[in-house]
Amino acid sequence: MTSIEQINAIGTAGQPWGDAQKAQWRALQRVQRSHAKEVVSRIQALASRFEVVNYGELDCGEDGRYPLLALRSQDWDSALPVAVVTGGVHGYETSGVHGALQFAEQHGADYSGRLNLLLIPCVSPWGYERIQRWNAWTVDPNRSFTANSPAPEAAAVLALLQTLAEPVLVHIDLHETTDTDESEFRPALAARDGKPYEPGTIPDGFYLVGESDRPAPGFQQAIITAVEAITHIAPADEKGEIIGDKVVAHGVINYPGRSIGLCGGMTDAPFVTTTEVYPDSPKATPQQCNDAQVAAVRAALDYALANG
Repeated sequence: MTSIEQINAIGTAGQPWGDAQKAQWRALQRVQRSHAKEVVSRIQALASRFEVVNYGELDCGEDGRYPLLALRSQDWDSALPVAVVTGGVHGYETSGVHGALQFAEQHGADYSGRLNLLLIPCVSPWGYERIQRWNAWTVDPNRSFTANSPAPEAAAVLALLQTLAEPVLVHIDLHETTDTDESEFRPALAARDGKPYEPGTIPDGFYLVGESDRPAPGFQQAIITAVEAITHIAPADEKGEIIGDKVVAHGVINYPGRSIGLCGGMTDAPFVTTTEVYPDSPKATPQQCNDAQVAAVRAALDYALANG
């Protein structure tokens, strides 16, 4: 974890970072866990049940190279629609990665012959190892799912999706909202951009971010109902908001994801959502967070199959 003091020591307050300051920030980041041991090994262990797709390589220079791996249904059927599950777009959001892997291990076979599954458990392996929101170049991958993306992790996912001939019926992107959003990541964003830091609040509980142009309220509520059996749902604040956006239903807000380059906006799927688990709650364990992600994926796929 990078402290606010370390962040504030980079560059000059009120001035955006240049290349030298970004390099200074990168030098502060330390490997804290292993992508190879914790992610790649679990993906490879599923090779008898899924096709393991190496859709690229992330070259981080002196920090090494990372394989970009996805899991694809072995019985892929061009007559069936596609379900996309993404995790680890922000590498520090642990349950997104391990929830996607747990879903593949425990429930992937349930959808054989019903959906073509494309699972991308860890979009940002450099960030996963360093428990970081940004990539190695101080770019937020989850603002970079755009043409000419500045984030190679995001560009590789977009290129993979271009290989699909079948329509995407449902896409669920697995995320977390953590206390470090306020203690590290939002202050770092303000410092990087030369702007004043404006404190926010962290909602206590699970919530969903739907797409403004495809809100699908029944779909969102089916997921909330499933997750509520696992962990608590974040309440609205005194303004009727979660993270500054109006709550449109129990545990649901909407964003214009495509226009701001969010992973959730990268397909034309009629059913799309982004999960936000809160792992720092005293009322939730790490396993509950993973289980909540799995419950969300299953509910999303089941609803899409029944209503698509």
